[in-house]
Amino acid sequence: MRKTGPATGSTPVEARRGRGRPQVRCDEETRAVILEAARQEFAASGFAATSIENVARHAGVSTKTLYRLVPDKKTLFEATVTDRLDRFVSVVSLRACEGGDIEAALPDALLVCADLVLDPEVIALQRLILADSDKFPDVAETFYNKAMQRTVAALADWLRVQQKCGVIELDDVEAAAGMLLGMLVFQPQRDVMFGHKPPPTRRELQLRAKTCSALFLRGCRREAIGTG
Repeated sequence: MRKTGPATGSTPVEARRGRGRPQVRCDEETRAVILEAARQEFAASGFAATSIENVARHAGVSTKTLYRLVPDKKTLFEATVTDRLDRFVSVVSLRACEGGDIEAALPDALLVCADLVLDPEVIALQRLILADSDKFPDVAETFYNKAMQRTVAALADWLRVQQKCGVIELDDVEAAAGMLLGMLVFQPQRDVMFGHKPPPTRRELQLRAKTCSALFLRGCRREAIGTG
């Protein structure tokens, strides 16, 4: 008769398998997978039609696990937006730290902003949020504060660093950031949202970022102040 005990030389992982399924990911990694699945679901279906069950299935986790990490759909939506913006802000901040030559650094920073605002999933999500804003005003407010306003604030922080370095001079940094971001993405965003044009190509975005940067710096570079 064949002996059923553990084989000699078995690894610790193999020994643990008899006591239950080992955890493949830590909670932080699982939460990241959930947020990625939720981001795609919200962009495709909108807030109202997105279900926790679908998000859990696409993330490859149980609904019990999802609810343990994120208590409800509204919190899940907010976490999805916040997670995306956290990554965006860190990249913009990095561009500010690297920006010794503002003529080269500002277009790079603007490209990061354009990549976020003109991302097809972000535009699709914004379109769906606007359509449901009367039914879910809290969701629209969350997107406005956590995504739209925070994008402007991140660009304002970038400009504030340049101002402290003495490269540019602005009376109202927040207002200037809003104007610059509007010049960069307003028309392309509307073209896509209303179905008139596809999202700009990378080359088109690079040219637009350089043009907007040149126009902006022409008015606020410190060397230009008091000349003429």
